[in-house]
Amino acid sequence: MAALDDIRVVEMGQLLAGPFCGQLLADFGADVIKIEPPKVGDPMREWGREKAEGYSLWWPVVARGKRSVTLDLRTPEGQGIARDLIRKADILIENFRPGTIEKWGLDPDSLRRDNPGLIVVRVSGYGQTGPYSDRPGYGAIGEAMGGIRAVIGEPDRPPARAGVSLGDTLAATFACVGALMALHARERTGRGQVVDSALYEAVLGIMESLIPEYVIADYVRPRTGSILPNVAPANAYPTKDGKEHLISGNQDTVWRRLAVAMGRPEWGDDERFATHEARGRHQIELDRLIAEWTKTLSAEDLEALLNEHAVPNGRIFTAPDMLADAHFEAREAIVTLMHPKLGEFPMQNVVPKLSDTPGRVRWVGPELGQHTDEVLHEVLGYDDQTLADLRGREVI
Repeated sequence: MAALDDIRVVEMGQLLAGPFCGQLLADFGADVIKIEPPKVGDPMREWGREKAEGYSLWWPVVARGKRSVTLDLRTPEGQGIARDLIRKADILIENFRPGTIEKWGLDPDSLRRDNPGLIVVRVSGYGQTGPYSDRPGYGAIGEAMGGIRAVIGEPDRPPARAGVSLGDTLAATFACVGALMALHARERTGRGQVVDSALYEAVLGIMESLIPEYVIADYVRPRTGSILPNVAPANAYPTKDGKEHLISGNQDTVWRRLAVAMGRPEWGDDERFATHEARGRHQIELDRLIAEWTKTLSAEDLEALLNEHAVPNGRIFTAPDMLADAHFEAREAIVTLMHPKLGEFPMQNVVPKLSDTPGRVRWVGPELGQHTDEVLHEVLGYDDQTLADLRGREVI
């Protein structure tokens, strides 16, 4: 039994924010029915830097465990079929620009009149209200407005970005959390509700004490590269064999263990380094001393020594490192499924792990419309002739 195998989701989103929310729910057993435009499908089918034999390597991940139904939502008949599917669903996910589903006659109020327990998850750039709500908003814009772009990168260079779509996936993750909270509330009230997840607010939500630092201390966080100011030591340090190794020894007790590992136990009580505050004041000097030491060791020897002294440390992993690592293997952090065209297809496994009702990746992202007949027959009772008629009119 999976945690959500009694939950039906209709996903009408596209690209990343809405679909990633659907991926999280599908991972734990929800029946996620993904509605896509006939013939073209979700643009995510074509996205991703690398392709294999013309196939996206991103789509099989973000659409895993979902059932694909083609449906033209710009036609009254398609809108009616969507309404019928939503009437039998627990959750609707959409990430169009605010007002779009209202134009299609699928506004949340009317949907919830048909289905009072429906939870409508809406992911957008700026939220469903406010003066910016009708603007188009992509993840990068949410990252900039939410504050994270201003603090990523080197101080003498323009703002950098993370190498993944951080704003989209944060908004989707908060949307998923909201959907699960709404499901819990429905147990008490019997009523669904609207979950409004804005990209910029999701980013803002992880920005720690950014706001009070400015209001109370008149401090605006700058870009600081690979360090956090006044948190030391916590950086990437060079090794003898030309690699970079992360060390986090910023807690007082951990710092003293690191000092012992470095062969300088007296530094544990040195007034320059003995306390968190002191190490912050002498951060540049401390990083220089640690780097001088790490450059005398290979990455492998450095890791072994630091582990021996219980100092948090780690290599900077890339995909090859992950696939060769014993811990990844033991935890089954990467799972391999069969792709109908590409054969064995590895991807990240489900997170988090549940002891009694675990999630699992059931199948890779489906072919466009692969489940249209199956879903419309199973959920709405359509017969073969009805399906053929709809297909002839290009509704599905």
